[in-house]
Amino acid sequence: MYDAMDLVPNKIINCLDKGFVEVVDVMPRLLPEGQTCDYAICQMARLSYQHGTKTVNEDKGLIRYLMRCQHTSPFESIEIKLNVKMPIFVSRQFCRHRTSSLNEVSARYSVMKDEFYLPKPEDLRAQSKSNKQGSEGTIPESDAEMYSNAIQQQCRDSYKWYTNMLEAGVTREQARMILPLNLYTQFYWKQNLHNMLHLLALRMDAHAQYEIRVYANAIFDIVKHLAPWTIEAFDDYNILRNAIKITSLEKDAFRNYTAENAVTLPQIDSQNKRERSEWRQKATELGFTVPE
Repeated sequence: MYDAMDLVPNKIINCLDKGFVEVVDVMPRLLPEGQTCDYAICQMARLSYQHGTKTVNEDKGLIRYLMRCQHTSPFESIEIKLNVKMPIFVSRQFCRHRTSSLNEVSARYSVMKDEFYLPKPEDLRAQSKSNKQGSEGTIPESDAEMYSNAIQQQCRDSYKWYTNMLEAGVTREQARMILPLNLYTQFYWKQNLHNMLHLLALRMDAHAQYEIRVYANAIFDIVKHLAPWTIEAFDDYNILRNAIKITSLEKDAFRNYTAENAVTLPQIDSQNKRERSEWRQKATELGFTVPE
C-alpha cells in the first residue's frame, strides 16, 4: 500500500496575486501499489459482484461507462480536502456549491491580515454588452491605470480604519464591516469527487468569471493526478467540457438534413434567439453550417 497524496506532484498551486489551492487530504488515503483513486471507484461499483479491481482495460472501461451513463454514486466514494485562500468575492461564488464541508477563518475571532486582491491595470475588464453578469474586452489604458490605483488606495484606507477601530476598542465583529470584498479569506473545503467535478464543469467553463476559473483550473490540476481515468471520461462526456448535448429540436433538424445540402443543416423549429444561436454553434463544432 502507498499514500494517495504521492500521486499529486504539486500539492499547492498559487492563484491570482496572493491566493492558493493546497491539497490536504484524500480518502481513500491508502491505495494498492500502482493504483490511483480510480481503483476505489471501480471497487465500489463492483460491490454487488464482491470483486475488486480486474484488468486495466476493464477498469478504464467501467469508469467511462459510469461517467457516460451518469451512474454517479461510485464517484462519491472519493473525498478530497483542500486548503483554499481566495478573495471574499470569489469565495461567495465558490460557496454556491453547497455539497461540501466548509470551515472558514473567522473575522470575529481573528484580526484579518492586510491582504487584498489587487488586479493590475491590464486585468480590469469591460462589462459585456450581451451578458449582464459577464465581462468582455478591456477598458481604456488611462482609465485602467486610474481605477487600479483607486482600488489600491481604497484598500489602504479601509484597512487603516479597520486597525484604528480595533485599537479604539471596537469589537472585531463590527470593525470587519469596513473591509472590502477583495480581502483574502481562507478555508478548508472537503467534497466528494462527483460534486467536485460538477463544480469544475461550471467554474472552468469559458462563461465563468476569470478569477474563479483560476481556482477551478488549479483544483483540476490536482484532481487529474488522483483519478486520471475519471478526468479523461469527464472531459469526453461532460457537455461543459468537450461533449455536445443534442436537444429534440436539434435531432429533428438532423433528420431534415439531406445530402444535397452538403454541409448545411436546417435551423431548428424555434423562435428563441439564444436557442437558435446555440444550435448554430454546435453545428459549427460538428463541421456544419446553419442559416440565420
